[in-house]
Amino acid sequence: MKWIALTLAATVLLGPATVFAQEGGGSPDDVETLDGILDAYYEVVSRAAGEPADRARDEWIHHPDALVAIAETGADGSSTILTMTLGEYHDHFGAPEDEPFYEWEIHRVVQRFGSVAHVWSTYASSREPGGEVFSRGINSIQLHNDGQRWWITSWIFDSNRAGIEVPAEFLPE
Repeated sequence: MKWIALTLAATVLLGPATVFAQEGGGSPDDVETLDGILDAYYEVVSRAAGEPADRARDEWIHHPDALVAIAETGADGSSTILTMTLGEYHDHFGAPEDEPFYEWEIHRVVQRFGSVAHVWSTYASSREPGGEVFSRGINSIQLHNDGQRWWITSWIFDSNRAGIEVPAEFLPE
């Protein structure tokens, strides 16, 4: 009887942590803090040539109903937007590429109120970790903390191009 009581107590106390740690393709460290989830956000897209993006870990850090958006320039020069689910994003952009791709954060501006956070995350991209930058831009990332963990609920990005440069306020000093 004592063994059953101990087993039941361990299940009640440790069960939620075990389930939490086993869900998705990431770790609890990915979602405990804003730093953790933003590090994971960039790590999932960075990859060697021939490797796919880490879809399972990306699904772990995103809310199941997350929205992804990409700002683009239309053929006539007008601003357009492409919106999709995270699954659609991976179906379209997550496949292995011929060239390596590495992206990392170079500056961050956080605005937070209660359980909601908005992050302006300036990024740099290269073909090797910390290598020569071929692209820069800003990710606008919206997050929610449900009391247990952080979730990315949506993001949109825009990249440097003719006439559009990252403003000084979003660059490191």
